[in-house]
Amino acid sequence: MSETATKGGAKATNDIKDIKLADEGRRRTEWAERSMPVLRHIRERFARERPLTGKRLAACLHVTTETANLAVTLQAGGADVALCASNPLSTQDDVAAHLVRDHGIKVFAIKGEDHATYYEHIRAALAHRADITMDDGADLVGALHMIALNRLDDLAPPVRKWVETLSAADRKALVAGVIGSTEETTTGVIRLKAMAKDGVLQFPVIAVNDSLTKHLFDNRYGTGQSTLDGIIRATNLLIAGSTVVVAGYGWCGRGFAMRARGAGANVIVTEIDPMKALEAQMDGYRVATMEAAAPVGDLFVTLTGNVEVIRVEHMKAMKDGAVVANSGHFNVEIDLEGLKKVATGPVRVREFVEEFQLAGKKIFVLGDGRLINLAAAEGHPASVMDMSFANQALAAEYVVNNAKKLGKEVSRIPADLDQEIARLKLQSMGVAIDTLTAAQRKYLASWDMGT
Repeated sequence: MSETATKGGAKATNDIKDIKLADEGRRRTEWAERSMPVLRHIRERFARERPLTGKRLAACLHVTTETANLAVTLQAGGADVALCASNPLSTQDDVAAHLVRDHGIKVFAIKGEDHATYYEHIRAALAHRADITMDDGADLVGALHMIALNRLDDLAPPVRKWVETLSAADRKALVAGVIGSTEETTTGVIRLKAMAKDGVLQFPVIAVNDSLTKHLFDNRYGTGQSTLDGIIRATNLLIAGSTVVVAGYGWCGRGFAMRARGAGANVIVTEIDPMKALEAQMDGYRVATMEAAAPVGDLFVTLTGNVEVIRVEHMKAMKDGAVVANSGHFNVEIDLEGLKKVATGPVRVREFVEEFQLAGKKIFVLGDGRLINLAAAEGHPASVMDMSFANQALAAEYVVNNAKKLGKEVSRIPADLDQEIARLKLQSMGVAIDTLTAAQRKYLASWDMGT
């Protein structure tokens, strides 16, 4: 039996806020499921074929209604699923309760959990001794690799203390038992590719984020809409007429810049990549350095996956009342530790708004610098997560079917599966497209047909 979270010395099969919230979680999960026809199609096939039978799967994902539908799909495929949160503020407690009560899924997640609890929940997921891990930010994979490399001091205390109780053979088995992993985010994929480059990756990883049906839609349309939604819910500010500074012009930054402009904002983009900066300029945005943007922006949003994108010198230059938020995966894009050293505060002025006083001015930080779309709102719409989680489900199946052939590297799911997800999504939307004629196929395959 898998080890689970511990309370008062007694092992528990879950750690959630309140099981009584399950009815609301069930209703909201069912509402999301209406907008997830591709995942539903996969779930129905999984229930018939049971491709994940006998496999233990540990997932570290945002515990939302959409994730609930993924977890139920994996369970329908035969997997024994344990789920923990990939962000302390992203859990929807009613959904966690629903998964525990109505599906018997092991869940370790509480919205607003502190640092120690967050890593205790990571530990509980690791103790599930998974055959497959599923990450949103590489927390599970990262911990497993610190164990494999015997870098126990780099583990969070709750994880380290548990690992120290394991024998060397148990530690080795914990890592060796993983046949493969999947990764949801840009941030996680960057980390994992660096591990593969350094030759330390211990098992195959499928970069779900690299699928076209993931990053072209989830990152752009999902992040774009949900980030704006989270900011408005947190602040109730009018976007129209304001100056919004978007740090990063990857697919997430593009999506948010597009939505901010659509809401009437004057948008400034900051970038370090000349190609992306050029794209932003030709897309009609003003491109500037953060130093130049700091004194004129009303709202600043980071979407880079990097550290200290907004630093103390930038915040000192901001106007009184400037609002700062993050929609990158980790809360490191805004230098909050540096801010706390030089400013007074924070003072909570709204549920997800903290005020800092700096150089005679007020700076407002949203959601503790964490993902604002999940801290203050509900994350991406279900319709776009339908494709992302279809990728996750198919990636898990692909790992099981190809475990012996996959190398210790980061790869994406085959292009034909990516295309199939797009086809199913179009079909669910009632959209028909053309197909190539025989003459067109011949032309595209030839090299000797001229003008």
